Amino acid sequence: MSAEEGDVSLEETCIAKGMRMTDQRRVIARVIENADDHPDVEELYRRASAVDPRISISTVYRTVKLFEDAGIIERHDFRDGRSRYETMPEEHHDHLIDLRSGAVIEFRDEEIERLQEAIAERLGYRLVDHRLELYAVPIDAAKDGRRGGGSAA
Repeated sequence: MSAEEGDVSLEETCIAKGMRMTDQRRVIARVIENADDHPDVEELYRRASAVDPRISISTVYRTVKLFEDAGIIERHDFRDGRSRYETMPEEHHDHLIDLRSGAVIEFRDEEIERLQEAIAERLGYRLVDHRLELYAVPIDAAKDGRRGGGSAA
């Protein structure tokens, strides 16, 4: 989820939270901010080291952990064995994960949001947060039965 024109940048958010922003952290922050595909640490490293070859994978791991602990980025586990990251969204959204390609599609559906709140209320709770992840295969693959379902590799 990349920042839009006029939004506060990830780097500015880090500074506002009192983080010391080294050149390498700035590069990593920009890479995360410009990503629209929920990259894992290895992919973040590949992109960041293309900008600054001095950046090590351990620096990316430490920086991602620092940003996550500060609530600046969000970690997801989409059942593919890799932690994947995105900036903290301004608005809540859910994810549909294509098990064949690994693509992550963000969506928001007001009907689903209302239904989740109604279920919590019916069970005697007030919903304060949730995460919805849908795991799917393209309809063609589901119909032919040869490439369907299961967990991602």
